[in-house]
Amino acid sequence: MTSTAQPPASGAREAHPDHLGHVIFITAAAAMGGFLFGYDSSVINGAVEAIRSRYEIGSGTLAQVIAIALIGCAIGAATAGRIADRIGRIRCMQIAAVLFTISAVGSALPFALWDLAVWRVIGGFAIGMASVIGPAYIAEVSPPAYRGRLASFQQAAIVIGIAISQLVNWGIINLADGDQRGKLGGLEAWQWMLGVMVVPAVLYGLLSLAIPESPRFLISVGRKDRAKEVLAEVEGRDIDLDARVHEIETAMRREHKSSFKDLLGGGAGFLPIVWIGIGLSVFQQLVGINVAFYYSATLWQSVGIDPAGSFFYSFTTSIINIIGTVIAMVLVDRIGRKPLALIGSAGMAIALACEAWAFSADLVDGQLPHAQGVVALIAAHVFVLFFALSWGVVVWVLLGEIFPNRIRAAALGVAASAQWIANWAITASFPSLADWNLSGTYVIYAVFAALSIPFVLKFVKETKGKALEEMG
Repeated sequence: MTSTAQPPASGAREAHPDHLGHVIFITAAAAMGGFLFGYDSSVINGAVEAIRSRYEIGSGTLAQVIAIALIGCAIGAATAGRIADRIGRIRCMQIAAVLFTISAVGSALPFALWDLAVWRVIGGFAIGMASVIGPAYIAEVSPPAYRGRLASFQQAAIVIGIAISQLVNWGIINLADGDQRGKLGGLEAWQWMLGVMVVPAVLYGLLSLAIPESPRFLISVGRKDRAKEVLAEVEGRDIDLDARVHEIETAMRREHKSSFKDLLGGGAGFLPIVWIGIGLSVFQQLVGINVAFYYSATLWQSVGIDPAGSFFYSFTTSIINIIGTVIAMVLVDRIGRKPLALIGSAGMAIALACEAWAFSADLVDGQLPHAQGVVALIAAHVFVLFFALSWGVVVWVLLGEIFPNRIRAAALGVAASAQWIANWAITASFPSLADWNLSGTYVIYAVFAALSIPFVLKFVKETKGKALEEMG
C-alpha cells in the first residue's frame, strides 16, 4: 500500500480554514492507532515483575513472553498494506481496534503463561497494523499544504501513548499500595494495567466509524462519487473535484509497485542504499531504547528503588520522550537530519556510558550508593531525551526520503522488518544480560551508540530540502 504524496496540481489547493478543523479531527482519529501503538508497546513495563512472580519463571522465559508481541508486530506490519488495499483503510483500522480490545481483555484475564503470550501476539499484530495504516491514511486524506504537519500526529500520538500507559501504571500501583500483585476488585494490579487498554481500543473503534474512507481507496474500487464527497470535505467544495480525481488516478497508474527483486544488486545482496536503510533501523534499536520502555520499572527496582518510585520514574522518562520528540519535530527541517542524528548519537553514548558506570557500583543494602543512584537516574532521562530529539524521529524521516522512488515501498518494508527484528533481539536479551552484568549490558548499548557516529558520517547523506525525485 502506498500513499498519495504528490504536490498539489491542477485541481488541488490549500485546505480552506473552514475545513481544516474537520481534517484535524480526521487525522487525530486515525492517529489513535499510533496512541495504541505506544500504549500497548510500553504498558507491559508495569507487569514484568508480577508476571515473573506469578508464573515463577526465569529471565529467559520472561524475556520471550515480553518480546513475543514483536513477532505479531512484524506480521501485522507486513500484511496490513495488502489487507487495506483489499477491504479499505477504515475496515483495517476497525480490525486493529478489535484486536487491541481482545488482546487487552485476554492479557488481563490469562489462564496460564501460554495464553498470555498468545494475547500479546494478537496485540502485536494490531500494533503492526496501526504502524502502517495510520501514516498511510493520514497522507491520503491530508491536503498537500498541510501533509507534513498532519503526518507528525502519528509520532506525537505514539509518544503520548507511551506516557499515558506509564501514568496509568503509576496510578494503579499506588492504589495497590506499591504491590504489583496487590488485589484490586478481585484482580491483581498488573492485570488492571494490561486491561485498561480496552478504553482507548474501544474509542479507536468508535472514532473509525466517524471518519471517511480514503479517497485513494474509493477511487481504486470505482467509487468516484464518494471519493469526490470526501475530497470536498477535506479540501473544500469549490475545488475542481473532477480534476482532483483525475490527478489521483493518473498518479496511481504511474506508480511502480516495487518488489523484493528490485532491491537486489551487486555482490552484497541488497543495493547499498538498502543496506544504509537497514543500518539506520538496526542502530536505532541496538542502543537499547526499548529497554527504557519495556523494563525500566524492573530496572529501577533491581537497584533498590521501591515499586511506586520505579513506576514514577518510568512516567517521567516518557514525559522526557515527548519533549524530545517535539524538539526533533521543530529542528529536523531547520538544522537537517544528519546533524541531528550525530548530536543524538553523541548524547546517547555519553549518557549510556554514565549509566554503565553507575550500575558498576556494588549495591549497599540492595541499593546503589547515593551518587551512583543520582547519576543513573539523570543519565537515563538524558539518554531518552537525546534519542527522542534525534534517532526517534530522524530515522523515520530518512527512511521516507533516502530511497529512490522505484524501490521506496519495498525498501521501507525491508528496513522496517529489520527494525522489528533488532527490537526483538534487544527486548528478548535484556533480562538475561542484566542477570549476567547490568553495567556490561549498558557498555554494549553505549558502544552501539558510539558506532552509529562513523556510520552516519560515512554513509548517510543529508536529505534536507531535497525533492524525493532527487534521491537516486
